Amino acid sequence: MNVDFRVKEKKIMSFSKKYLSECIEICNTINPEEIEKMASLISSIRDNNGRIFFLGVGGGAGHAGHAVNDFRKICSIECYAPTDNVSELTARVNDDGWDTSYVNWLKGSKLCSKDLLFVFSVGGGNLEKNISVNILKSLQLGTERGAKICGVVGRDGGYTAKVADACIVVPTVNEANITPHTEAFQAVVWHLLVAHPMLLANEMKWESVK
Repeated sequence: MNVDFRVKEKKIMSFSKKYLSECIEICNTINPEEIEKMASLISSIRDNNGRIFFLGVGGGAGHAGHAVNDFRKICSIECYAPTDNVSELTARVNDDGWDTSYVNWLKGSKLCSKDLLFVFSVGGGNLEKNISVNILKSLQLGTERGAKICGVVGRDGGYTAKVADACIVVPTVNEANITPHTEAFQAVVWHLLVAHPMLLANEMKWESVK
């Protein structure tokens, strides 16, 4: 075997081992009580016939669509995401602009105090730096209308963590891996929630196969 290839292979394996060790560190740092608080909030939303609106951009938008499926199918909760209707989203972006596309969609959806906004974002939005304005404006509307707010975010949690009723801030264990770790643990947290005994309403397919 070529010596250079062996060195390269060792470096790759070292990266994989380090990355996974970072994941373990994050698992050991996340506060499970905050997740329990989320589960309780979501359970109350369902009991009161409220809805969940999942918000995210980029990877968070992909998570939002996936989470809508899981919470509707597994937990029997009415859920929506603005990114699931490409026709409406692109029309709003074209006509109203990106910054107001989500908040105008929420206004059209008649967001109210019985509902919950659930944010998937790496930075959580930043009011001072004008980052993720579409999410910021949505959260401001949610606060105005008395909707509950949950989020799974990274870095310092941003605006989402400041206004949320329950929020998981994925700890930064390596500055170089903030985005992949945050987006990975967003999926971990929402899958934990849909499997939670407080929320699980319908048996999942592969768990039902004997």
